[in-house]
Amino acid sequence: MSKHWHLDYHTDYALLTLDVAGQSANVLSQEVLLELDRHLGELEGKPLQGLIIRSGKASGFIAGADVREFERITDPVRATELAELGQQVCARLAGLPFPSVAVIHGFCLGGGLELALACRYRLAREDAATRLGLPEVRLGIHPGFAGSVRLPPLVGDMAALDMMLTGRTISAREARRLGLVDEIVPERHLLDAAEKFLKSGTPRRKAPWHRRVPGWRPLRTLVVRMFTPRVRRKAHPDHYPAPWRILDLWRDRATEKQEAQSLGELLVSRSSRNLVHVFLLGEELKRRGKMQPHGIEYVHVIGAGVMGADIAIWAAHKGFRVSLQDQKPEILARAMKKAYGFFKSKLKEPRAVQEAMDRFMPDLEGHGLGRADLVIEAIVEKVEPKRELFRLVEQKARPQTLLATNTSSIPLEEIGTVLKDPSRLVGLHFFNPVAQMQLVEIVRGAQSSEASLARARAFTGAIERLPLDVKSSPGFLVNRILMPYLIEAVKLVQEGVGITTIDQAATEFGMPMGPIELADSVGLDICLSVAEELSEPLHMDVPDKLRELVGQGQLGRKSGQGFYRYNARGRRESPSPDKTAADIPITERLILRLLNEAMACLREGVVGDADAVDAGMVYGTGFAPFLGGPMSYIDSLGVTGISHSLHRLMQEYGPRFKPDAGWSQPELLKRRLRSSNPT
Repeated sequence: MSKHWHLDYHTDYALLTLDVAGQSANVLSQEVLLELDRHLGELEGKPLQGLIIRSGKASGFIAGADVREFERITDPVRATELAELGQQVCARLAGLPFPSVAVIHGFCLGGGLELALACRYRLAREDAATRLGLPEVRLGIHPGFAGSVRLPPLVGDMAALDMMLTGRTISAREARRLGLVDEIVPERHLLDAAEKFLKSGTPRRKAPWHRRVPGWRPLRTLVVRMFTPRVRRKAHPDHYPAPWRILDLWRDRATEKQEAQSLGELLVSRSSRNLVHVFLLGEELKRRGKMQPHGIEYVHVIGAGVMGADIAIWAAHKGFRVSLQDQKPEILARAMKKAYGFFKSKLKEPRAVQEAMDRFMPDLEGHGLGRADLVIEAIVEKVEPKRELFRLVEQKARPQTLLATNTSSIPLEEIGTVLKDPSRLVGLHFFNPVAQMQLVEIVRGAQSSEASLARARAFTGAIERLPLDVKSSPGFLVNRILMPYLIEAVKLVQEGVGITTIDQAATEFGMPMGPIELADSVGLDICLSVAEELSEPLHMDVPDKLRELVGQGQLGRKSGQGFYRYNARGRRESPSPDKTAADIPITERLILRLLNEAMACLREGVVGDADAVDAGMVYGTGFAPFLGGPMSYIDSLGVTGISHSLHRLMQEYGPRFKPDAGWSQPELLKRRLRSSNPT
C-alpha cells in the first residue's frame, strides 16, 4: 500500500507520481522519503529502461522539505539524521541501474530540487509558473540532501553559489540556459519527451569547463573573498550564519556527510528556529487569504500619488482590471509612465507588458466608480477630505462594491460617519514600497461586516500579499509600534547623538535599516502627520526637530534633504563621522520603546495574539527576522527583565518609558496565530 507515491509500470519504464495525502502542495516529510525509498528498492531489481518522477499536484512538483517537521527537532544529531535520510534516498535514486528523469511543473524548491538533481535528466514545463530554486538560506539553513555537492558541477560554481546564497527562484527558461534542466517542453509533450530522454543514452549533463574554473582549488579562496562583501551587506554572520556556512562548504569541497552535519547544527540554532517561525506565520496568513472567494474583477483606486499609483500598478500586475483616478492629469501621466516601466522590468515580453497596460486605465473623471467591485481610497492623510470623498463614492458606486481606505493611522469610525452603510468600509493598509512589502493590514471598523472583511482578505491573497487582521485604532498595529521607535531616534538626535551612530545601533541589532534613514525614506512630512495623529491618543510628544525639518521643506529622500543628504539619484550621501558619548544606551532606548508599544497593542487587542504582532512587524517593517519578531524576542529575554529595564529608563529619561500594564500579564504571550481563527 502506498499513501503518497503511486507507482505504475509501462511497457519499458516505471512512472512514480507524488501526491502527498492531505496537502495542497507536495512536501518531503520523513514519511514521504521512507515511502520513496521502499519504491526505489522495489525498482532496483526490475528490468526497466528508466524511471519518470512527476507530481500529481496542480500546484507544482515538490515545494521542499516539510518545514513543520523542523519545529519538532531540537537535537542537532536528530536534524543530521534527517538530512542523511534525504541524502541516502537521493543517492539510491542516482544509483539506479537505469536512467531517471524528473518532470517538473510549478514550484520545484529546496529538497524537491535536490531530489530532481539526483535524477539523470530534468524536464520543465514551458510556462511562467515553473520556478526552481534552493531557498533554504531564507530559513537559516542550507541544502541538506546533497544539493551543495550536486549543483556546482551541473550549472557551474558561480551560478550555484548565487542560487544558494540568495535563495532566489529562477524560471524554466533561465534553468535551461544554466543547464539546470535539460529541456523545456509544453505540457502535452512532457511524458513523450521524458520517454525519449530515457531511451537517448545521453550522459549526465555537466557545466562547460569555463563555468567550473572558479571551483579550481587555487581560486576558491579568491572567490569566497569576492562574495564576502556582498554577503555581509545582506547577512551579519552573528545573525544569519547560513550563507557563511555555504561559502565554507563550497570552499572546502565538503562531502555529503559534512553538509548533513552542518545542516544539523544550523537547523536547531536560534536564527533558523526564528526564521522557520516567521515563515510559518507567513504561510498561515497566505492560507487565510485563500479561505473565501472575493468576487472582485475591477478595482478603482482614487489618488495617484506614490501609494495610490503603486497599489493600482500592483493590482493590474496581478491580473485585475484597474482604473486610477486623480484630479491632476500630470499626476496620472506620471503614474502611467511608472506603470509602463514597472511592467517592462517585471514581465519582459512586449505582449505581456501591453496586456498589463491594457488592464491599467487612467480615469480623470472617475468613470470607473460605477463599474468597480472594489474602491480603494489613497488620498491625503486627513479625516475631512477622506470623509467627503467617501460621501461621493457611496453615491456613485454599486451597492455591492467593497469600499476600502489606505489610511495609515486614522480610525475607520472617524472616516465612516458620512456613510449610509458603514458595514461596506474596511481598511486596506499597504506599506511602501508596495511591490516589496508583503503585509497588508485588514482594518476592522466597529461597523465593518464579516463579509466585507472576508472579501478584503481574499483580495489581498489574490494579489499575493499577506492579510493581517487589525482592530481600527490609532495607528493600527505597525505604525503604532513603529512611531515611538522613530520618535525616540529623533529625541536622540536632539540630544546630540549622531545620526549614523543611531542608525548603526539599530542595524547591528538586526533592523534592515536605521530609524533615521527609515524616517527619511518614508518622508518626514508623513512621519510628522502620523506622529501628530497619534500624539493625543498615545500621549506621545512630537519632537521639535521633526517639525523644524518639515517646516524647512526638508522632507527626506524625496526632497533630497532630510536628516541625511541625497544625490540626484536618491542615494544617501555619507555624512561626517559621528562623535558620540559612549554611555548613552541607544539600542536599549530604541528597542524598548518599540517592545513596550508592542505589548500595549497585544494587551488592548489591536491584534488577536502574540504571533500576529510578530507577523506584522517582520512582514510590515522588516523587524529582525532572525529574532522571530518582537514577541518572540520578548519571550526569549523574559518579561521580568524587560519590565525592570523599562523602570530604570523611566527613572532616567521620563514617563515615556513607563512599562505597559501588559508586562504583568505574561499569559498574553501564549496566544498564538496558528492555533486560532481569524479575528
